[in-house]
Amino acid sequence: MFNPDSLPHYDPAEDRKVAVITGGNSGIGWYTVLHLYMHGFVVYICGRNSNRVNEAIKELKTEAAKRISKRGKDSLKIHLGSLHYLHNDLSDLKCVERAASKICKKEEKLDVLINNAATVALPYELTKDNFEIQLQTNYIAHFLLSIRLLPLLQKARGRLITLTSVCHQLEFRYWGLGQDWNYEPNMIFTWLRYAMAKTASIQFTKMMAIKYPEVLCLSIHPGMVMSTHIFSYWTRLPIVGIFFWMLFQIVGLFLGVSNEQGSLATVRCALSPQLNTERDNGKYFTTGGVESKPSYIANNLDDAASTWIWTVHALRDRGFKV
Repeated sequence: MFNPDSLPHYDPAEDRKVAVITGGNSGIGWYTVLHLYMHGFVVYICGRNSNRVNEAIKELKTEAAKRISKRGKDSLKIHLGSLHYLHNDLSDLKCVERAASKICKKEEKLDVLINNAATVALPYELTKDNFEIQLQTNYIAHFLLSIRLLPLLQKARGRLITLTSVCHQLEFRYWGLGQDWNYEPNMIFTWLRYAMAKTASIQFTKMMAIKYPEVLCLSIHPGMVMSTHIFSYWTRLPIVGIFFWMLFQIVGLFLGVSNEQGSLATVRCALSPQLNTERDNGKYFTTGGVESKPSYIANNLDDAASTWIWTVHALRDRGFKV
């Protein structure tokens, strides 16, 4: 596991670096924000609840101060950035557009966009935009946000980082995104819906790398992070919730990584000067920022093109020009 302190630090007074992250108020996103903040970044934290995000900002500042105080003389090279709340509800595409518009008005460029937020294995539900909830929050909303912020990324020759999951491997053959998998038992088909959304996220990253080669586009599986609250639906179920809680604890014990360990792949891909567009665009990384390969389906460019075309048409049908 690499040390994030080895990555470049910036002084915002001399070299303003800007990052936008979805879901940065908890889990691995919280630690991603912490490291970016301690490396001098101006970070916009997207979230639905202002109270939760603002509370997270207070905690992040406290943790950063605590870590700096332990460094002694080494703390002199640390220039803290700044943290800002940005309202963004991924289940509402108009809200996504408003959030992107606010960034475009406030910033001239964007160095890093991190599509971090996720919902995992929820019951079948349609959003107000008439997309399955996991498909929209994990993939389509991030697609739209990325396209709207693309001009700022291009101006900075920045980085687009999208988090995915090893569970994308459950998509054993290409499924068109019109397949909703609304079948019973939910505890099986909900994981297939999740896998489809995460496969689409990898395919999107690859297509972005091809279409916009000046932006470094990377996808990441952060590791088996079992301590996050995203499994709360399963652990709160009557009776069987205890079984799922025990299952997640066992998996976490033998295969899991902590929230901070899970954030390191994102931090490395966001900051490492060793990565560049000529050699690394469209690549897939796993825990700690180790280069790897996604599934055959996720890696297939014909399937990726089909996913892209479907998404563009689906958004246009709803009035979003992309």
